[in-house]
Amino acid sequence: MESKKLKALKCAFPKTVPIFAGFWFLGISYGIMMRTQGFSFLYPTLMAITIFGGSLEFVAASMLLGAFAPLQTLLVSFMIQARHLFYGIAMLEKYKGTGWKKPYLIYAMCDESFSINCSTEIPPGVDKGWFMFFVSLLNQIYWVSGAMIGGLLGSLVKFDTEGLSFVMTAMFVVIFLDSFLKEKQHISSFIGIGASVICLLIFGSESFMIPTMVCITVLLTLSRRQIEKREGDET
Repeated sequence: MESKKLKALKCAFPKTVPIFAGFWFLGISYGIMMRTQGFSFLYPTLMAITIFGGSLEFVAASMLLGAFAPLQTLLVSFMIQARHLFYGIAMLEKYKGTGWKKPYLIYAMCDESFSINCSTEIPPGVDKGWFMFFVSLLNQIYWVSGAMIGGLLGSLVKFDTEGLSFVMTAMFVVIFLDSFLKEKQHISSFIGIGASVICLLIFGSESFMIPTMVCITVLLTLSRRQIEKREGDET
């Protein structure tokens, strides 16, 4: 009889294949960039393991080359990763009952793992905790291995990595469209799109992320009953 771990792994792996393509491409580029700036391959590898935040890791590279400014580094890091506060709130219910896996799920929750674990309808018979665990673990393995390979190849390959981060944007578009097509109602999607556009126009591209998350959280909370009612009517 197939173990629940293996069953969860088989269910999780196909969901992470698009992430694998994006993480390896961008992770290798990150590793190469770090190596061309004079860092050993150990730096991008260890930063990928401990920080595990793609955008923050790119910024951290320039911080390591700048003047020692711990307070500024703390504030910048918090601003870049503050969106995870809202991810955590959204996952409180889903992480219940996961036991010893919960600390790792919290630590390893990146944008892509959040998108998959939050939107995927886990098939009957597949353990929820192990499914989310393997999604998070596989995504971290992809990113860490990509950063390490890029760091090792950095001394041999030199090219301009500017613009490669668009891979992540394209991947999020695909994840959103897949979730949109599976939804029974699209209120939450329209709230997300509307809040993002309005906050982008008001706050600009450099500062709209956190206000957008606040707006989405508030609007979804206020619309919760209506969303649940429509889902019930569809059922």
